[in-house]
Amino acid sequence: MMNRDLHTHTIYSDGKNSPEEMVLSAIEKGLKVIGISDHSYTGFDSGYCIKAEKIEDYIKEIQRLKIKYRDKIEVLCGLEQDLYSDKPKYNFDYIIGSVHYIKIGEEYVPVDFSAQKLKAAADKYFDGNIYPLIEEYYRLVGTVAEKTGADIIGHFDLITKFQEKEPLFDEKNERYIRAWQAAVDKLIEANIPFEINSGAISRGYRTTPYPSKDIMDYIIKKGGRFIYSSDSHNKDSIANFKEL
Repeated sequence: MMNRDLHTHTIYSDGKNSPEEMVLSAIEKGLKVIGISDHSYTGFDSGYCIKAEKIEDYIKEIQRLKIKYRDKIEVLCGLEQDLYSDKPKYNFDYIIGSVHYIKIGEEYVPVDFSAQKLKAAADKYFDGNIYPLIEEYYRLVGTVAEKTGADIIGHFDLITKFQEKEPLFDEKNERYIRAWQAAVDKLIEANIPFEINSGAISRGYRTTPYPSKDIMDYIIKKGGRFIYSSDSHNKDSIANFKEL
C-alpha cells in the first residue's frame, strides 16, 4: 500500500519535526495512515533515541493526535525497536525490528554511523577482514523478529548504507551472499513484511532503497512480503517512496 507510511521519526528521537508536524504533512500528502515510530531507548547510546523518561509523553502525544485528526487520517503509535533495547513496557500499535549495532565484546559498533567506524571495527576485531563483521551483522538480523516481537523488518541490509560512496566490501562475495540469505531464510519463518526503505535516499547516502534488488528477488522467491516506508526524519520526506 502506497497510501501509508509507518516508519517516521520525530523530535522525540532523532527527527527534525514534532509528531503533529509529521501528521499534518502526511495529511497534506494525501496519506490515509501515518505511523510515528521513534527509536527505542538504548542505554549505551542515548543520543539518538527516545529518552527513558519521555516514553510516556510520547505515547500520550500520539494518542492526542489520533483523536484530534481521526476524521482526516489514521494515526498509529509505533516504535522502532532496536535489537539491544529492553523489551517495551507499553503496548504499541506496531513494532519495527531493527539492528543498528553489532556487539563485539563490550563494544556496541554502530552499523550506520560511518564507513570509517565499520572499517575500524574490522581492523580492531578481525585483522582488517570485514566479512566476519558482516556475518555477525546478518546473524543478528536473523534474530530480530523473535527478539523484538517485530511486526515489520526494518532496513534489512542497513550495513550497505555507505556502499555507493565508500564501498567496504564486494556484494557479490560468496560470504556476503550466504550471510544475508541465511538471515532471510530465518526471517521468512516469522511471516512479517520486510521494508522497502527509502531513508538513505532522502538523506543522500544511496540512490536505491533497502534492500538491494538481489535481496528483494530472493525474498520474493522465498515467499516474503514487503511494505513501503520512508524512514523519514523530517516532514518533507514523508512518503518519499522509491521502488527498485
